[in-house]
Amino acid sequence: MPLYEYRCKDCDTLFEQLTFTREPEIHCSRCDSSNVERELSVFAVGNSRSTRTPDPGPCGSCGAPERGMCRWN
Repeated sequence: MPLYEYRCKDCDTLFEQLTFTREPEIHCSRCDSSNVERELSVFAVGNSRSTRTPDPGPCGSCGAPERGMCRWN
């Protein structure tokens, strides 16, 4: 069962939908409109629970909190 992301063109809501058939009729989860488009979505691999990328550190290369802690230095 594929899980797709859709965006409603009427209310701009982003939502996910499990599809059981090849060409299902999808309706917005917020306004029930059928004027939706499938978004390009990506999947995560691994056991990381955070999808947020670290803020750049002082040198701008990574998320190290202090200069000299960066693995790139």
